Amino acid sequence: MRDSSTGSTAQPSRRTVLAATAGTTAALALGTDPARAAGGHHDETSLRALISRMTLEEKVGQLFVMRVYGHSATAPDQADIDANLAELGVRTAAELIARYRVGGIIYFTWAHNTRDPHQIAALSNGIQRVSLAQPRGLPVLISTDQEHGIVARVGKPATLFPGAMALGAGRSREDARTVGRLGGAELRALGIRQDYSPVADVNVNPANPVIGVRSFGADPDAVAHLVTAEVEGYRGAGVAATSKHFPGHGDTAVDSHFGFPVITHSRELWSDLDAVPFRAAIRAGIDSIMTAHIMVPALDPAGDPATLSHPILTGILREELGYDGVVVTDSLGMEGVRTKYGDDRVPVLALKAGVDQLLNPPSIDVAWHAVLDAVRGGELTEARLDESLLRVLRLKARLGLLENPYVSDGGVVRSVGTAAHLRAADRIAERTTTLLVNQRGLLPLSRRTHRNVLVVGADPASPSGTDGPPTTVLATALTALGFTATALSTGTTPTGAAIDGAVAAAAGADAVVVGTYNVTAASSQRTLVDRLVATGVPVVVIAIRNPYDVAHLPSADAHLAAYSWTDVELRAAARVIAGRVKPRGRLPVAVQRADDPAQVLYPIGYGMTY
Repeated sequence: MRDSSTGSTAQPSRRTVLAATAGTTAALALGTDPARAAGGHHDETSLRALISRMTLEEKVGQLFVMRVYGHSATAPDQADIDANLAELGVRTAAELIARYRVGGIIYFTWAHNTRDPHQIAALSNGIQRVSLAQPRGLPVLISTDQEHGIVARVGKPATLFPGAMALGAGRSREDARTVGRLGGAELRALGIRQDYSPVADVNVNPANPVIGVRSFGADPDAVAHLVTAEVEGYRGAGVAATSKHFPGHGDTAVDSHFGFPVITHSRELWSDLDAVPFRAAIRAGIDSIMTAHIMVPALDPAGDPATLSHPILTGILREELGYDGVVVTDSLGMEGVRTKYGDDRVPVLALKAGVDQLLNPPSIDVAWHAVLDAVRGGELTEARLDESLLRVLRLKARLGLLENPYVSDGGVVRSVGTAAHLRAADRIAERTTTLLVNQRGLLPLSRRTHRNVLVVGADPASPSGTDGPPTTVLATALTALGFTATALSTGTTPTGAAIDGAVAAAAGADAVVVGTYNVTAASSQRTLVDRLVATGVPVVVIAIRNPYDVAHLPSADAHLAAYSWTDVELRAAARVIAGRVKPRGRLPVAVQRADDPAQVLYPIGYGMTY
């Protein structure tokens, strides 16, 4: 059977699926309702029977979640075959599954897994067919990072909702629940049953290079409420939510993709700040928790990353917090987990620490054989593998995978990127735009007095599946609202020539809108704004990522925070500028003064309206 089109080939019957999983899943009938599937109606004896029939090699494979290049499980493009051979030693997802019996696969845009919704569904079905065709074959738990906002692997025409910090500005638990419920329904229709979201980190460090707007904010209780709501939404959609990055990645100035961050919080501060959203997620029935490649000496003085720390993952997460769900590592290809130990030791130490799923090691062959050898050599017991296998199989059962892992073209049409979902995303975004400065009541802009608008500023690469670039999206949206808007990209580090060009273009405008991106004290974006203000033309600044930009741009006539440069948030900001909707967002983080970071310029909860 082919996986080039979900509609072109009949799927195996339910009976076939059950037979392929050794007949023992008949007792696991969960029904097809996602909410019931999330309720955990399964037979523990049947799951243990599945495990007892597995070979050691199969058990090891079930604990890995791997990337694989290509839009198809069996017939990817040649370039993707070449990439798979270079990185994985196999040609296709089908060969990866046959050789290593992996229990999970993670989708990435850059791996060409997510071209369009029907292709994604076909890829998912192809992966499941291949896995179930193996001896004692089990369905694969397919996952992705769909945080929405700036981190999303599935984009247009699927619905991309506002990200976490935008939701933090909206302060609506119902909106967060809706994002989980509707976003989860779209993922499930694509065959993706595990989402590495929501981020439970409390972002208290404005210089955090890796979390930032991916966090709901800096108030641990507010973050906890929104994490809980989003988890409830995902569970209602029959998708496993994943809170990350335990024990908390919100106060670091180092990106764990490229370095090894150290969190210096005391045990008491950790308990009062970082732990709060994770406790809430556990109370909400979180299906999986992702580890962080960070060192927290107050929790484990050994100097190991949390991913490899038995005191943190077993002592605190399992025993103190009482969590018995799936623990998944952050990517094992990240530098933060590779600085101290070799790639052959990392997966073994992670399992010894209490991890269940090993995500994306640099070399599946090295990691798989390392775990196999550790069991054969006595460093790991087969019983220890069985503990993790049972957790993973419980999750697969709860999600309905053991009964029917397949999806359909009809389900894609009914669920993905529907008009109702897109409208919901727009309405939610309108409740997040935050107005911080409005000198002399400049906003909302009047089409009578400020019809000609110049849009300049940063044009970072667009998040997955959005239109972009931001200046063009803003100009197009303002034009649709009755203005005459033109776009001029000046970049994240505008040159003198680019600034001169923007100043010259402003001469014929009634107002200038500037999109800024992570402004610092030394940023030439500051020069751009100051030069534009000096022309006398009113200047409206939109911070299209971090809301902290406002502290560095005191000369602007008006300042908005949009929290992301995705289409949905930029269009909402345009509607606020035009007065079609009133700004309702409130800062979910504090903004410090640029000249004195010890002083708060705008506190949590600040926001203006009209």
